[in-house]
Amino acid sequence: MIPNSNGAHTTASWVAFAKEDGTRLVGDAAKNQAASNPGNTVNDAKRLIGRAFSESAVQADAKHLSCRVEEGPSGKPMIAVEVCGEKRSFAPEQISAMVLEQLKADAEAFLGQAVKRAVITVPAHFNDAQRQATKDAGTIAGLDVLRIINEPTAAAIAYGLDKARGGKAERNGGIFEVKATGGDTRLGGEDFDAATTKWLEQQFLKSHPGVAIDARGRRRLIAAAERAKRHLSSQTTAEVEIEAFSDGHDLKVPLSRAKFESINAAFFSSCIDTVKKVLKDSGLAKEEIDEVVLVGGSTRVPKIRSLLSDYFGGKQLCSSINPDEAVAYGAAVQAGVLSGGLAAAGGALAKASTGLVLMDVVPLSLGIETTGKVMATIVKRNTPIPCRRVDTFTTEEDGQTAIDVAIFEGERASTDACSKLGEFTITGIERAKRGEPQIEVSMDIDANGILSVSAKDKTTGAKASTTIAATASRNSNEDVARMVEEARVNAAADKVLREKAEAKRLLEDAIFDPPPRVREP
Repeated sequence: MIPNSNGAHTTASWVAFAKEDGTRLVGDAAKNQAASNPGNTVNDAKRLIGRAFSESAVQADAKHLSCRVEEGPSGKPMIAVEVCGEKRSFAPEQISAMVLEQLKADAEAFLGQAVKRAVITVPAHFNDAQRQATKDAGTIAGLDVLRIINEPTAAAIAYGLDKARGGKAERNGGIFEVKATGGDTRLGGEDFDAATTKWLEQQFLKSHPGVAIDARGRRRLIAAAERAKRHLSSQTTAEVEIEAFSDGHDLKVPLSRAKFESINAAFFSSCIDTVKKVLKDSGLAKEEIDEVVLVGGSTRVPKIRSLLSDYFGGKQLCSSINPDEAVAYGAAVQAGVLSGGLAAAGGALAKASTGLVLMDVVPLSLGIETTGKVMATIVKRNTPIPCRRVDTFTTEEDGQTAIDVAIFEGERASTDACSKLGEFTITGIERAKRGEPQIEVSMDIDANGILSVSAKDKTTGAKASTTIAATASRNSNEDVARMVEEARVNAAADKVLREKAEAKRLLEDAIFDPPPRVREP
């Protein structure tokens, strides 16, 4: 692992701007001055990237950010800061790019050579817009993004190669196959911090009713909550103290590990619920799981570890790799494989990664809208990528020479309950009776999870296509789990909807295209 300019192996995704001269700070330097410069300090840009300002989740996230979030062009969320007395606005991609630029500079300083290419990781449930926006951030930072891969997949690569190098296990012919993905965007370390911060604030206001807490005080409280969380990972009690917290009053609140677990009980339940959903989607029983790999700093929370261990029958959780570094390690290995640099370097890691093939999956089903607003799925959820799927459709009116192809993402039968990704029109279709033209619709998803859709009239050869880019209309990431769950709950109703649509189609066929009558002799 390459250390950053401070000698650390992790860099906080924080960016700050000095009010006086606009100096840009990245990483711990930005995080450490957040309390004194809250309005110009940005963190958690990942929660905003590739999303629309109008989304309720974006509005909720904005309330927890110390900086101001406003609606920008095309309905995108923009982060507003004050530099040298002037307001400046940045898109989430630009903020992410600033972090990537710092990582690039640190790597170049350590290696003594230019860094031009990278593999970037994203949460498994990121949709196409978020992946594209993340790729854009890499481009803004001056990087050629070789691949966008899922964070848990990268961690699995890291753990698998660690085992292979130690001679403890053999990978399945060099193939890392993802069976299913899942996630919950309201299940990160910041969410534990936010809940704990709210409780600490309530305790303070009980003793000091009517005292207002300003942005600086709230930022200090969030930092104190995070420190307490870390402390409680190894100790059973913590004392949260902030001098001159608000209006000259000190804050001093004892916090036990038991109370911390009570405050965040809903998050712990969500953790196990998410695991259950992923196992169900994969078709595997928990007894079939050999190893459970922990990734991310929040997996150090004792309650998470005990819940997972208990759920998997007392299984010992894997701890041979640093949970803070596992994702970056796996991404670096993938970058080495794609660039050929790993094989050229030789050594045990190169040998272990020889023939490595990564098979990631699609997080949500993809399809097009058909008559009656019925979702016709072309690529099913959890299909390995890269992939190409093709289906054939037809016209619904006599003499129709054009078709609007509306692309949707989701698990429901009705497109009203799915998310529209984009639309294009194919023209030049041969005039014919309804149902006769054969329009072939292809969906191609590349290794980065970016979607391209094309349509072709088999008779005339007319073609049209589109690549789904990041737009404000894309599905918000936390909706992925919700949409899958709604699909399960509404499975019966969706079946009825499809049956009605099919019955209507058959009836219309009988009316407009009656079978020839047989004349009696």
